[in-house]
Amino acid sequence: MSIVSDAPTPQKLELTDEEIFSGHVDGKLSVELTAPLENQRDLSIAYTPGVARVCRAIAADETLVDRYTWTNRLVVVVSDGTAVLGLGNIGARASLPVMEGKSALFKKFAGLNSIPLVLDTTDPDEIVETLVRLRPSFGAVNLEDISAPRCFEIEKRVIEALDCPVMHDDQHGTAIVALAALKGALKVQGRDIADLRIVISGAGAAGVACTNILLAAGARDVVVLDSKGIISADRTDLGEIKTDLAARTNPEGRKGGITEALDGADVYLGVSSGTVPEEIVATMADDSIIFAMSNPDPEIHPDIAHKHAAIVATGRSDFPNQINNVLAFPGVFKGALDAGARRITEGMKLAAAEAILSVVGDELAADKIVPSPLDPRVAPAVAEAVAAAAKAEGVAD
Repeated sequence: MSIVSDAPTPQKLELTDEEIFSGHVDGKLSVELTAPLENQRDLSIAYTPGVARVCRAIAADETLVDRYTWTNRLVVVVSDGTAVLGLGNIGARASLPVMEGKSALFKKFAGLNSIPLVLDTTDPDEIVETLVRLRPSFGAVNLEDISAPRCFEIEKRVIEALDCPVMHDDQHGTAIVALAALKGALKVQGRDIADLRIVISGAGAAGVACTNILLAAGARDVVVLDSKGIISADRTDLGEIKTDLAARTNPEGRKGGITEALDGADVYLGVSSGTVPEEIVATMADDSIIFAMSNPDPEIHPDIAHKHAAIVATGRSDFPNQINNVLAFPGVFKGALDAGARRITEGMKLAAAEAILSVVGDELAADKIVPSPLDPRVAPAVAEAVAAAAKAEGVAD
């Protein structure tokens, strides 16, 4: 078993209630003007009578809406509040601070206009219909914090119904950054993803997407666990999504739970709310990799993980190697919109992961397998790679 020295950890942030709540007073978003409104002439151009000419032009040629409104650069962050962070089903109104924050991140890191859109319904038909009817108002859809398995159906149906980029970030943002981090770890170790035995704990939105992207990246031996244990073809309690997973994973037919899955495993990727006892962690292979991504409490605490693994990452900002979706989604949507993409493909996601890793460059190390979420180079690099992939795959205008 490889034992590594304790990696340095960033200082944990201590936040007071006063700081937090004052930072959310009146929300975190505002609308700013891009045209002057200082005099009568400005008013006549921006509103009546001048605006009528623009409306008539768009009525005659609907493609002009992209040039003369903000629609084609506007991302709506859509949620029904059923799976919010670690809070669960708290409802649309309570989810709004998260969606505002997401929109703020789009503006900060990608320069994209974004608005939160929380829906007072959990019915997939109503959610899809709402977005179809609102389609003239936006250019892309970021689905957020929608519970599994409904999220899979909703994303699939929205993608089919709309002619614009759509992505459920809890699935694919997580998967993109996890793949980037794993690629970084393997580059440090000089290993190949095809040679690894990978265990994914959690078969919800993030777990399914992580499985899919790792398989697309060349992984051959992936074992996925849900709350009842290893997902295998002989189980009779699997729904459609997990049945599909069973057919594409667990090539050696393993059975049991986390104990059987982790014995000799090379990689642990946690996207569940469970915990893994240290004695089970200790059974992993030499030079193992642990990504314990649950927040705020990782499935394996980094202090324990470092005792048994060569490389450790979490979803937290107070430890090295933070796997944070903000590394992915701003650049993914910017690249898709820059290219005029009609959808976001698997190839675009793989390109995003490669771009995230490329930013680390010569700084790559066991305690820096991904760049900082605040690194201003990330979103432009991801956007450029995603746009190129969209054009190469023929999904761009």
